[in-house]
Amino acid sequence: MFDTIAPRYDLVNRLMTFRLDVRVRRQTLLALDLPFGAKVLDLACGTGDFVRALAKLGHTPVGVDLSYGMMAAAPEPGRYVQGDLLALPVADNSVDAAVCGYALRNLVSLPPFFGELARVVKPGGRVALVDVSAPENRLLRVGFDIHFNKIVPFVGGLFSDKEAYSYLPKSVAYLPPPDEVLRMFGEAGFESARRQQLTMGIAQMYVANRSAEA
Repeated sequence: MFDTIAPRYDLVNRLMTFRLDVRVRRQTLLALDLPFGAKVLDLACGTGDFVRALAKLGHTPVGVDLSYGMMAAAPEPGRYVQGDLLALPVADNSVDAAVCGYALRNLVSLPPFFGELARVVKPGGRVALVDVSAPENRLLRVGFDIHFNKIVPFVGGLFSDKEAYSYLPKSVAYLPPPDEVLRMFGEAGFESARRQQLTMGIAQMYVANRSAEA
C-alpha cells in the first residue's frame, strides 16, 4: 500500500494537513534536544522528512522503512535501510536517539517495537514518537472526524489512492490508550515517559529516555 502511494505521498500530506505535519516534526526534534552530531534513527522514515531535517541540524540520520517504494521516492539523497521495525537491522546500543512519525498505528504490536528501541538506543538516549490523535475538545473533535474520515479519503483519491487514504484514518483506532502506551515504555526499559498533544490535539508525541542503568 505504501509503495503505491509513495510518488505523491509528500504532496498529499501537505495538502491534508495544511503543512501542520512540518510544524509537528519541528516540535519533535526540539523535544529530543540532541547534542550536535548525534546518530539518530528515523523509523518508518517514508520519504525521509525527518532524515532531511536531522541532517540540516548537523546530526547523522539513518532512515529505516519496510517500504522500499517510500524510500525510493525521497526527494533528496540520504542513508536509508529497508527493514522491519520489529526486527531492526541495527546493532545493540548503537544510536543516540530515534524518532518515528505517524507509524505506531501500523505496527501489529507495540511492545516488541519498544523492545527493539530499548535494544538499539544507547543507555541515556532518547526517543520521540509521533502519531495522530483525536482532540479532547468536543467541537474540535467533530471537525477532526469530518476532516479525517471524509476529506482525507477524498483528497487522497483525487491525487493518489483512495483505498489507502480510507484505511489511514481508520487505523487510528489501532492505537492503545495513552496510559497503556506509557506503561509499555516503562516495561521496555524507558523512564520519564510523557505524552504531549500537539496542534490543538490532532497529533500526539511520546518522549522517553532509555534507562541509564541498562
